[in-house]
Amino acid sequence: MKPANELIFLALGGSGEIGMNVNLYGCQGKWLMVDCGVSFADAAYPGVDVILPDLSFIEERIDDLLGIVLTHGHEDHIGALPYLAEDLGVPLYAAPFTAGLIRGKLEEEGIAGRVALNVVPPQQDFQLGPFSLRFVPVAHSIPEGNALLIETPLGRVFHTGDWKLDDTPVLGAPVAAETMAAIGDAGVLALVCDSTNVFNPEASGSEAGVRDGLMETVAAARGRVVVTTFASNAARLKTLADVAQDSGRQLCIAGRSLERILKVARATGYLTDFPALVDFDQAMRLPRDQVLIIATGGQGEERAALARIAGDSHPIRLEAGDTVIFSSKQIPGNEVAIGRIQNALAAKGVVMITDRQAHVHVSGHPGRPELAQMYRWIRPQLLVPVHGEMRHMMEQARFGLAQGVPAALVQSDGDIVRLAPGAPAKIGHAPVGRLVLDGDVILPADGGTINERRKVSINGQISVAVALSKGRLFGTPQLRLNGVPVEDERGPFIDEAAEAAAEAARGKPRDTEKLREDVRLAVRRVATRWTGKKPVVDVLLIEA
Repeated sequence: MKPANELIFLALGGSGEIGMNVNLYGCQGKWLMVDCGVSFADAAYPGVDVILPDLSFIEERIDDLLGIVLTHGHEDHIGALPYLAEDLGVPLYAAPFTAGLIRGKLEEEGIAGRVALNVVPPQQDFQLGPFSLRFVPVAHSIPEGNALLIETPLGRVFHTGDWKLDDTPVLGAPVAAETMAAIGDAGVLALVCDSTNVFNPEASGSEAGVRDGLMETVAAARGRVVVTTFASNAARLKTLADVAQDSGRQLCIAGRSLERILKVARATGYLTDFPALVDFDQAMRLPRDQVLIIATGGQGEERAALARIAGDSHPIRLEAGDTVIFSSKQIPGNEVAIGRIQNALAAKGVVMITDRQAHVHVSGHPGRPELAQMYRWIRPQLLVPVHGEMRHMMEQARFGLAQGVPAALVQSDGDIVRLAPGAPAKIGHAPVGRLVLDGDVILPADGGTINERRKVSINGQISVAVALSKGRLFGTPQLRLNGVPVEDERGPFIDEAAEAAAEAARGKPRDTEKLREDVRLAVRRVATRWTGKKPVVDVLLIEA
């Protein structure tokens, strides 16, 4: 598909799911990509940490892709760039702080010199083919969150990115009401809008309001205090630094992503007055009521600092009476991992505080009052919900219509939507899917490798070595088991399975593949009879 004299919207990720945001706009033969993020794997992808978007649709039209514009620096918006940007071969456009984070990622992958990264100041217009673009500053839980105003010959789109309203942000300036109203006054065809918190009846709240809650909680603590938060929330880091100073505690940082954010923030003019830090050894030597540690891992990441602290494999150690504050929202899907860490901490007698017990966190996404305000400012002809599961997007469509937005269109990943000319409508479907970063290799998320790994993780695996002499069985087959639930009866099971393999291999010589399959089925039948499982059976035929 090549867009004609029309305006097309197509999500390749982030619509119908939270994470992995990739949005395409098409006009007059050209495409523009907004964001290129990842999501994180769960137990359905054993051995995998990162899920990438399948960009085959735009890769087949790469000559028409003008560039990638990044709204802000969260992983679900920029995280795929280190793995996909070089192959796409188009320039990137980002605000200074976001560009700093991207540059660090590209350097880690060794491709910084091969990807063009353009730094765009807020409110500066820039042109990419038929698209005239401008970053519009909005509040979010990271510095330099931006909405994107996209002007085309077919109409104007206001793409919110991730946002909230915050009249007293700790870093940056509040959303300028007059700027938003002026955008609406000029006319907006479509508002493409964040749906994450549409079920929240209250506004998300100000970052400045968290300070009092954190100060009260830290002041009440008697031992060491660990606060875990999203590393990218530089405003929260500033708040915690102030709380540490005001409560008479020295500040310590645990986690490489926190160190990276501090480095980029300072390089781009933020957190320049951040206090001096103590290292792990100093933190452990200080009186317990004189240290505050900021740690990564509030979402249960097993290799992050908090998990290692909970498991006693980190230089920072906690004991009964110490406090861990979860200054972050629990992301759906992470409940089990977070619970595992909290149970380990509870066993030590550590006191835990979450946003259910104290005002220690505010979200970076808009609740219903904020959405209603955005509708009043922008006054779009059409609302297109994104950044949410289907329930979030459907609810935002209903809410927008109830607030007076003339029309709403709910799409999902792969839906090709014509915004103009004429009535907005879905006109086709693009292939979409997921890739996994497995070690250093990118694979289909539901391809052979991952499916094989799922089978092994569920049923176990048996290796069978069968020696042959002139095509006939020679000796006794040898077996090795992995994850087959025979435990104390392992020896008798192997004896019976080996005899079954030998019986299948006896007789006249036959086709090698037929022989291998006969042995495989014979061994699996034994395993199923013993365990109720159907393990993966690999047969090696060796000519003696």
